[in-house]
Amino acid sequence: MKITEENRLDNPVWNSLSENHEKFALDYNGTKFYDPAYCPFGGFLDLESTLESVEKYAFLSENFFVVGEKPKIADTLKIAKELVCLQMIIREKVQISYDNEIIKLIEEHQQELFDLVNLVQPGYFKNKTFLLGNYYGIFKDKKLVSVAGERMKMNNFTEVSAIVTHPDHTGNGYAKQLTSYAVNTIFNENKIPFLHVIETNLGAVKLYEKLGFETRRKMSFWNISKNDLF
Repeated sequence: MKITEENRLDNPVWNSLSENHEKFALDYNGTKFYDPAYCPFGGFLDLESTLESVEKYAFLSENFFVVGEKPKIADTLKIAKELVCLQMIIREKVQISYDNEIIKLIEEHQQELFDLVNLVQPGYFKNKTFLLGNYYGIFKDKKLVSVAGERMKMNNFTEVSAIVTHPDHTGNGYAKQLTSYAVNTIFNENKIPFLHVIETNLGAVKLYEKLGFETRRKMSFWNISKNDLF
């Protein structure tokens, strides 16, 4: 793969919705959003298009994110916060021995997966996010306690996402094993894994660096919601 193709990661939502995830796209002529049942993210090529497109999408979702540069928004909306993330990429497989059985999650696990991710990271994982890619889990006493999976997908890149562990089961290395498993599976598909992590989540950043991820750039997730004044 040519290194120059990495610039597609500079606009990950737009490029995912223009490539592998095109069927999930709502196209507003210069801005694209995921169908909100799957993912609350949008991206754009044309800054001027964001003013109208963001307002239209707000009728479908009360709380969502535009990823990348700061969008223009109408007075009826507000930017609740800017989440600054590190976009990290890994270039070779992780060498690891798996200490726990890792299960590929299927439809019967969908509700349990939804509940676990939203317990730990509420607001990002929607009812149909499960359908965007593969998800893997570790079970203890027949309960799902840790997961990792795939979210944004381009022709040559797949995002590792939803790396969460139930608070009662942290400290057992589950995130390390599941992240490694997801990464290696993506490499087996001849794609390059990447991920986003909030820059202040130093524990997670340290884990990903140990696995071989390196920071490529910072990426802003602009959280947009209704303006209470209107």
